Amino acid sequence: MIFSFFSNAQNASSSPYSFYGIGDLVFKGNVEIRSMGGINMINDSIHININNSASLPDIMFTTFTIGSNFNYTKFKTESQSETANRTSIDYIALAVPISKKFGAAFAVMPFTSVGYKIQNIYTDVSIPSIRYTGTGGTNKVYGGVGYKINNNFRIGADMNFNFGNITTNNISFVSDIQYGTRELNTSEITGFNFNTSLMYNKLINKKTTIFGSLIYSPESTLSLSNERKIAVVQFSESFGEVVINEEDVPVNDAKVKYPSKIAIGFGIGEVRKWSVGAELSFIQASNFGNRFDDIDDVSYENVTKYNFGGYYMPDYSSFSSYFKRITYRGGFNYQNTGLIINNESINNFGITFGLGLPLGGSFSNVNVGFEFGKRGTTNSGLIQENYSNLSVSFSLNDKWFIKRKYD
Repeated sequence: MIFSFFSNAQNASSSPYSFYGIGDLVFKGNVEIRSMGGINMINDSIHININNSASLPDIMFTTFTIGSNFNYTKFKTESQSETANRTSIDYIALAVPISKKFGAAFAVMPFTSVGYKIQNIYTDVSIPSIRYTGTGGTNKVYGGVGYKINNNFRIGADMNFNFGNITTNNISFVSDIQYGTRELNTSEITGFNFNTSLMYNKLINKKTTIFGSLIYSPESTLSLSNERKIAVVQFSESFGEVVINEEDVPVNDAKVKYPSKIAIGFGIGEVRKWSVGAELSFIQASNFGNRFDDIDDVSYENVTKYNFGGYYMPDYSSFSSYFKRITYRGGFNYQNTGLIINNESINNFGITFGLGLPLGGSFSNVNVGFEFGKRGTTNSGLIQENYSNLSVSFSLNDKWFIKRKYD
């Protein structure tokens, strides 16, 4: 399943903004985390938090989780609007409690995605029409460990191998002329990045706990092997094309700086009852770059991200009411994405909701998340995206490595 999912690139994005950098960020955390606005500091013993490896020592059972996402987006300019939808696998992960103080996890997930189809058609033969398409993205293989220092502190670290392929294609043509000119760009991407994390929690009275987290990701480098081909093509209205003549054009390979990140979170709550928290992230994205040197209509800025959310569970041990054992989640987030196009910062705002639905009498559950948000602007000839996401995950828990008492 793992290799079939990720050997074939998924178009998890339909955004024209995915043209820039290495594509749209599609993995934003597990469904449970996304449903709480993206906060990462709440301890959880039956769910994997891939974004914060310091949470792994608290995993009680061997936990397997798989998540998927359905996205619907309405694109709007000052004069036009269109819609698109995408369905994709978000992640597959497995966590194992090695001991009472040590936990480990492995995961694979699509990390960024490129996916768009845009065309500007002019009937005036003096102005060439242009068609843009893009596919591909990067995937991530994750390995993380966490250690419980004492009842208050936990530390964690994870290593990620990033790999993928991005293809962008643009065709220039004139109406009523049979052939057009195509520029085809491809990039093979590889690289590693590393994250460290610290979690803290302390009981301040009989029921109430305060908790916090610190996540640090140093800057790393992604290597891109680039190719470009120019061709004369015959094309169709359904975005098909037949190559008539093609030749290679020399282009430089690239190194893209994967930005450093610091995230600080703080919260308060009652374990297995309710929790609320806030997280502030700083991402040094101003050093980020593009895959090719001749993409010059974009620049990058440092990112500041705000996340706020929490959960409420009426009675996790209730035998009389299923609805009392449901976990109710909610939150919101806001950030400048780091992209500056036509001197306009591309900002994003989202509101999230979610439910954790227990399966039978076990600790396993189904998690459903909803997200509604807006990204971009119609100013300066740009595109505003109004999006909604429906995310579903299965979190399956079982006890492994039980020593036999009777044979």
